[in-house]
Amino acid sequence: MEQVSKTFEKLGGVNLLPIILGAVAFVLIGAPSSWVTLTVAGLAMGMMVFLMASGLSLVFGLMDVLNFGHSAFVSFGAFIAATVLGGLSGWLASDSIALNAAALVAAYSAAILFGLVAGWFFETVIIRPVYRDHLRQILITMGAMIVAEQTILAFWGGTPYSVPRPHFLEGSWIIGDVSIEIYRGFAFLLGLAAFIGLYVLLNRTRIGLLIRAGVEDREMVESLGFRVDRMFIGVFMLGSALAALGGAMWAGYETLITPALGAEMMIIVFIVVIIGGLGSIEGTLLGALLVGLMSNYLGFLAPKMALASNMILMVAILLWRPNGLRPAVK
Repeated sequence: MEQVSKTFEKLGGVNLLPIILGAVAFVLIGAPSSWVTLTVAGLAMGMMVFLMASGLSLVFGLMDVLNFGHSAFVSFGAFIAATVLGGLSGWLASDSIALNAAALVAAYSAAILFGLVAGWFFETVIIRPVYRDHLRQILITMGAMIVAEQTILAFWGGTPYSVPRPHFLEGSWIIGDVSIEIYRGFAFLLGLAAFIGLYVLLNRTRIGLLIRAGVEDREMVESLGFRVDRMFIGVFMLGSALAALGGAMWAGYETLITPALGAEMMIIVFIVVIIGGLGSIEGTLLGALLVGLMSNYLGFLAPKMALASNMILMVAILLWRPNGLRPAVK
């Protein structure tokens, strides 16, 4: 058993899990065209969930903050993007890809801008007084989540809100017997770009080094003349903006959203963060991909078990690795 474990780690370790899951699903599904469609859908879903979960993982891993109000950024990002897209419906219906893209950029930019501003306010007013007090963090951020959901109800109402898509993202690519929805391919690529940017920022830049150093030894970094509190505000704003962007992308994915969107997604987000390992961006990506693939594969093979698929996956992984697949090293 020990030799098998060492061989597994040499071959890539936990990074191979999505490939192994895909291979098992390929055998069970049997039809290659269905498998490809489900795999692309799972990867796209995983990337969108990663955007929402990465902000939470980032804030907890670097700042030790349990933010249950994270769902508010997801919900507001979705509704703000949907509102902008609705206001630019003429651009969306145009045959011009440039107008379509401009409307999409405007919607996503509005969601990100809201995330940045709301993240600054949330950290400064709500989180800062309860640093290093997890119980109060949970209570006060859950209260903020309830207030945010009621605010959305007041502005947008309780009925499902329709989200239009740009014309150039409608439809599917047909490759032989395989049908791949264009929006899902777009979501996967945008999520991948966000992960690469985040990884480079935290591991290959001076500001990323200072943030991680500030987590390890705040007094030493401050003695060198750097303002760790300002860097932490930036981390919180980035995490909130990523959540808002994830919500905006999920709104386009679902095309019909309700004020409960954020609260519903937070269950999946927490599962992903726990599976991946608290505070690990790479682990969050791995967990999100596994959750996305598992949900789609099991939904096809055993629809009655689809709702429990994420819990089954989390229990199985935690029994194997109690600290998650790739926990952050502190």
